[in-house]
Amino acid sequence: MALHLLSLADFSGEDLAAYIDRAIVLKKEAAAGLRHDSLAGKTLGMIFEKPSTRTRVSFEAAMYGLGGQVIYLSGRDTQLARNEPLKDMARVMSRYVDGLVVRTFGQEVVEELAAYATIPVINALTDLHHPCQVLSDIMTVIEKRGPIQELVIAWVGDGNNMANSWIQAAARLGFELVLACPADYDPDAAILAAAQAEARRPISLVRDPREAVARADVINTDVWASMGQEAEEAERREVFAPFQVNDELLAQAPADAIVLHCLPAHRGDEITAAVIEGPRSVVFDQAENKLHIHKAILERHLATG
Repeated sequence: MALHLLSLADFSGEDLAAYIDRAIVLKKEAAAGLRHDSLAGKTLGMIFEKPSTRTRVSFEAAMYGLGGQVIYLSGRDTQLARNEPLKDMARVMSRYVDGLVVRTFGQEVVEELAAYATIPVINALTDLHHPCQVLSDIMTVIEKRGPIQELVIAWVGDGNNMANSWIQAAARLGFELVLACPADYDPDAAILAAAQAEARRPISLVRDPREAVARADVINTDVWASMGQEAEEAERREVFAPFQVNDELLAQAPADAIVLHCLPAHRGDEITAAVIEGPRSVVFDQAENKLHIHKAILERHLATG
């Protein structure tokens, strides 16, 4: 049976840690000039209904870096634009390629593809989850601050797909998570409740970003309006203005707190230029680590899938 990656809740804490441990090894080996060919002869299909620079390039570079090859399809290049049943696409693509990386809108898309595919399906982003990104973010946190189980992570801003995946990661890996979101912009209620029920350390939701960062080792944010929410930008900018990650907010946090942002960043909105370019920012190390975590994910799923 194919091993899919649809959300972080589908895996144990040990499984998630194994992705990160392997990514760290692959990163060190690549820096030492070691070539990898564990996916030689394998072909990855990438279906992106939502475009992305970093996710596309990092997955493609990861696959090539493991000796494999890639076929990229945008939304307009597939029969999805003509309402082909997902179950048909899943069964056909299973006969062409060795794995699918899918970046789309509804979580139900990746779930239906996985239900009918005989190859691994990897969620590169849906409106509900962003599991691969959060794994690379956690890898960055571990590199910079050590074992994540000992840390307090703050999420400041929209309760979006990133927030949902951070919540699931906290439940599985055992770190404390404090989310500061405006009213009516909370994370998915079912995901939050399920994670809180199994968490070893608190997963809490507050309204004041200063409260969220007060003990934080890591401060994390994202855009205020995600892809598909462009019509809400003006309203969201007004609602989220008090949740900007700026020097004033950082002054409320411990002096050694680091700042994450998964990019693209809108300087002057969710984060200021001074913060993202400042000494606490690890944003570009975080972006690099997408490459390494994607290698670890592809290696595990396609080598065995």
